[in-house]
Amino acid sequence: MLFLAELVTLLDVRGLVSWHVVIGVLLVPPALLKTAVNGWRMLRYYARGRTYRAAGPPIVLLRILGPFVVLATLALLGSGLTLIALGEQRSRSSAIPLLGDWVSLHQAMFVFFDVVAGLHVLARLVPALMLVSGRRKEHPAAAGPVPGRTARVAVLVLTVAVAAVTAALVLPAASSWKNDDFGRFERPPGASAHP
Repeated sequence: MLFLAELVTLLDVRGLVSWHVVIGVLLVPPALLKTAVNGWRMLRYYARGRTYRAAGPPIVLLRILGPFVVLATLALLGSGLTLIALGEQRSRSSAIPLLGDWVSLHQAMFVFFDVVAGLHVLARLVPALMLVSGRRKEHPAAAGPVPGRTARVAVLVLTVAVAAVTAALVLPAASSWKNDDFGRFERPPGASAHP
C-alpha cells in the first residue's frame, strides 16, 4: 500500500515532494524487516531446517531474482535517504561517475527496482493465481497455524512505530526540496516565473 502511495507521488513529484519523502522514509523499516525475514528463511533453508526444507525452495526465477530485488530495494531507498541528507543543491552538484549527480542515481535505481520488482511480482502472481483457481494445491507443510503470532505482531507494531517516528524526524530535512522547480527548467536571469 505504501509503495503504491509512493508511486502516486511521482505523478507530481514537485508538488508532492513532502509526501514522497515521508512515504519513502516510512518504507525503509518495513523493507529492512522484509529483507531480514527473507534472509532468515534462506539461511534456515540452506542450514537444513526441517520445516523450511519440507516447504521446499522457491521457484528458480525467484531464487535468481531475490538478490537483485534486495539490492535494488536497498539502493533505491539508500539513494533517497542520501538525497534527503544532502539537500537539493548538494544532490545536484555532487558528481557520480557515469550517472552525473545523486538525483540521477536515484532515478536510475528506481528504473532498476521497477524491472526486478516487476519480474518478482509476476513470478509470485502466477503461482498465487494457480493456488486461488484450484489448479495448484497448497503444500502440506504450509497447512496449519504458524507459531509465534504474538511475536510477529509485536515486531510489526514496532516496525510501524519506528517508521512513523523516523518519518516525522526526517520531514523537516525535505524542506530544501520545496523551494523551486527542481532545477529542471532554469529561467534566464531576469525572466519572470509566469509568461
